[in-house]
Amino acid sequence: MRKQGGGGDVQVFRITGARQGLQDDVRGRQRRYVISMSIRTLAVILAAVLWNVERHVAFVALVLGMLLPYVAVVIANAGRENAPGLPSTFMSTPVRPVISPPRADGEEERVAESPGP
Repeated sequence: MRKQGGGGDVQVFRITGARQGLQDDVRGRQRRYVISMSIRTLAVILAAVLWNVERHVAFVALVLGMLLPYVAVVIANAGRENAPGLPSTFMSTPVRPVISPPRADGEEERVAESPGP
């Protein structure tokens, strides 16, 4: 943490793989839902206003107004974010080639891979 100036504002750095808080998650979903529903309301109003003027645009706005509630609910109920993965502290064992000694019958050497220790 670092204090800024005399105002007492504290800047917090997120250094863990923890998810955001439940309240922040719910608030973000509610905000996205309200924005989607506002766009839907505007689309329906636009469809009503343009129905006798520009029917093609009104029809597109009406279809948008009909599809947005479904999309908004799916997005709002999508669930919480996945916790970011923490870096693994384990390293996999590298695969090393094993060279067999020369054979007595004169054939070439063959290289085989060992699975490691």
